[in-house]
Amino acid sequence: MTARLIAFPVLAGFALAACSDDSSPAPNGPVTITSAATATVSENTTGPVYTVALSGASLSNATLALTGPDAADFDLHAASGEISFVTAPDFELPVDADTDNIYEFTITATRGGDSAMLDVDITVADVSDALQARRVGTGFSGPLFLAGKNDGTGRVLVVQKGGRIRILDPDTGTIDPDPFLDLSGTISTASEQGLLGLAFAPDFATSGTLYIYVNAANTDSEIRGYQISASDPDTVDLTTEDVIMRFAQTAGNHNGGWIGFGPDGFLYIASGDGGGNTADARDISNKLGTILRIDVTGDDFPGDDAADYAIPADNPYATGGGDPAIWAWGLRNPYRASFDDATGDLYIGDVGQNRVEEIDVIPSGVGDVDFGWDRFEGTLAFNDTGGPATTSPVLEYDHGTDPDEGNSVTGGVVVRGDGPEGLQGLYFFGDFVRGNIWTVPVADLTPGSTLFGTNLTNRNAELTPDVGAIDNPSAFGRDDDGGVYIVDFDGDIFRIENAP
Repeated sequence: MTARLIAFPVLAGFALAACSDDSSPAPNGPVTITSAATATVSENTTGPVYTVALSGASLSNATLALTGPDAADFDLHAASGEISFVTAPDFELPVDADTDNIYEFTITATRGGDSAMLDVDITVADVSDALQARRVGTGFSGPLFLAGKNDGTGRVLVVQKGGRIRILDPDTGTIDPDPFLDLSGTISTASEQGLLGLAFAPDFATSGTLYIYVNAANTDSEIRGYQISASDPDTVDLTTEDVIMRFAQTAGNHNGGWIGFGPDGFLYIASGDGGGNTADARDISNKLGTILRIDVTGDDFPGDDAADYAIPADNPYATGGGDPAIWAWGLRNPYRASFDDATGDLYIGDVGQNRVEEIDVIPSGVGDVDFGWDRFEGTLAFNDTGGPATTSPVLEYDHGTDPDEGNSVTGGVVVRGDGPEGLQGLYFFGDFVRGNIWTVPVADLTPGSTLFGTNLTNRNAELTPDVGAIDNPSAFGRDDDGGVYIVDFDGDIFRIENAP
């Protein structure tokens, strides 16, 4: 398509937005569209891809419209002249009229009886699907979790088992000398215990509130709330500590430890079965072997200093029959979980016993889900003595040393938005013991049916890092921009990027 610039009477076309003020003084000369006739953008671009520029008129006293074969694929913001894709373009699945990744539309600018039009081509460029793992941090002590610092700086927080949270700049590899949070020496770090989880309040930007999952010195599991220091936003004020929830552990292992806020604004907590008695996960009168769901903005237990939360009214046992904080149950050791930003579904890696590892999914808004432990280990009978049907995992893989096997699952993340091209729409996770890294399309993980390890894509070779090694992936994290990371328990942090 070639550019053409003509004046013509008012055109009735596909107007996405309009703004007109004929009472304003008219600039001298005819209306002219001076912006370029072509632009090239990368696939998956979500922001503006083109900006209309005029002479002889201003955006405030002209009417803008789009027509042409691909006009419906774009949104026009008349006040700024910015044009964006309605849906981020996918080079491999073009939706333009010619399916050649060149999107064609005509801009019309009108002021009174004076008009101009310009044909525009927007070319979508391919982005490599090839991936690489680049080490962006090293020297951490037993890192277990990573999250964006939630302050627009691009830095990330690395949670260490021993009780410290460190600030890492992944662009430079620099670790701030002062910890963001330091509970070392005051908590239990025996076996699988320690500082295990971190979540920011949905209103963190105004409240400065964050939450952690930690084992107290007496080994109890605690959810604690803190405030950012008023004088230093890179430090937590320990004097603001508030114990939100406390419950006893029966052993040093199987403590779970992930926490995160769901799209409903409630805090979800992954609790293991304690490791002391496999039957605890079937006893819904306690909090072991469950996903808990609480409202941290209320307090239904004003007489208990260690229970500073409210019970959502739609929790399955809110009015009795079980612990009111339970949302789902029948889990062995839910080790790392995450919400799918697109659907709100919760993906959980649940560590197996003798034979299989599993991934479970709680669809958004669905509670009272029984994942079967210890009647079942994945889809296999374990201590099954009969009873109502349980919910099968969406995926399970065997114990072993093959590329599609392992011995201890580390739950991962669903990659969306600004995550690396090549991982979009995939669940990205791994195995702590074998060091395997896998992906599987989210579309293939369907509640009610089980996919098996032979369907996984092993990413080990592709993600062999530039420096260091991925031996024991303890978490898969995301920064504030959706970037994806692998946390290795040996002390390294790797960012997953598109290969040049």
